[in-house]
Amino acid sequence: MYQKLDESKSTSLLGKYIKVFLVVTLYWIISILTVFVNKHLLSSDTVSLEAPLFVTWFQCVVSAVICFIASLLGRHFPSLVNFPEGNPLDTSTFRKMMPLSVLFILTVGANNLCLKYVGVAFYYVGRSLTTVFNMVFTYVLLRQKTSTPSILCCLLIVAGFMLGVNQESQTLTFSLQGTIFGILGSLALALYSIQTKKSLQYVNQEVWLLSYYNNLYSSLLFLPLIILNGELEAIITYKSLYEFWFIFIMLAGGLCGFAIGFVTTLQIKVTSPLTHTISGTAKACAQTVLATHWYQDKKSFLWWTSNAIVLLASAAYTKVKQLEMQRQHRSSAAFSPLDKRVIQAKR
Repeated sequence: MYQKLDESKSTSLLGKYIKVFLVVTLYWIISILTVFVNKHLLSSDTVSLEAPLFVTWFQCVVSAVICFIASLLGRHFPSLVNFPEGNPLDTSTFRKMMPLSVLFILTVGANNLCLKYVGVAFYYVGRSLTTVFNMVFTYVLLRQKTSTPSILCCLLIVAGFMLGVNQESQTLTFSLQGTIFGILGSLALALYSIQTKKSLQYVNQEVWLLSYYNNLYSSLLFLPLIILNGELEAIITYKSLYEFWFIFIMLAGGLCGFAIGFVTTLQIKVTSPLTHTISGTAKACAQTVLATHWYQDKKSFLWWTSNAIVLLASAAYTKVKQLEMQRQHRSSAAFSPLDKRVIQAKR
């Protein structure tokens, strides 16, 4: 009997590991593809449209439309399409989801602006401070102290980032503006990961519903930003606005935007905000190698060293946090429920 229970637990654990592996792999593929597509949309000579927020807004609109169509199909053909019920026009839902949507437009907006001004290869280092901001916000917002090894790992990440910026500044592709947007993107992503975990409870842990609300609200929030950024004239005077090839590549970018938003939320759901951050960092390392080959960029030894420092320090930070959680779990399990009540009463 006990052997059967052990086998059942092992099978369940194996299934969980396989699910996490598949979700993380899917995130890597879609995320890398999205970066290359967006880079082409934002700064290629072929497209040549000076409206980065408009491109980002269009991707949000495509995602919202896909979710809306899926919602309609789910209502009329529930046996074919399973889409969770929800009303995006509900004022209570709008109010609860607004913080996430604000962080979402800050994240994707800053990331796309960073990608517009820097190369895909440097994009990894430019946005490598997410782990550091994650640690800072964990202390500031949750009042959870960080251990000395974790702080040392974050200091190494900062050192790798600074070395990368120093080396990139010696090339013709360096952009201070793009680097600043990368830092802002890292900051926003750290907050977005934390807020996503919180916001899932408002939609009964439904990733599809969260994606629907988030993209719909974000597409509305982006409109005044497009106007304030002075992109209207560039959009209206763009000669290829209604040409097939431009519409096709914009739709491709929109589909990628929808897919990355969904798999990002899914990865956070099946893992954690911290694991999502580390997965994104490791993915970006592979992305950097691909970008240097694709664009035939030759980088210095110290440039590659900065990438290695950021990656290894991020991996070390993950290991440190994992060991800390294991110690906390063993410490908590060492006390019986009665012991815990006695300790609580003494406090």
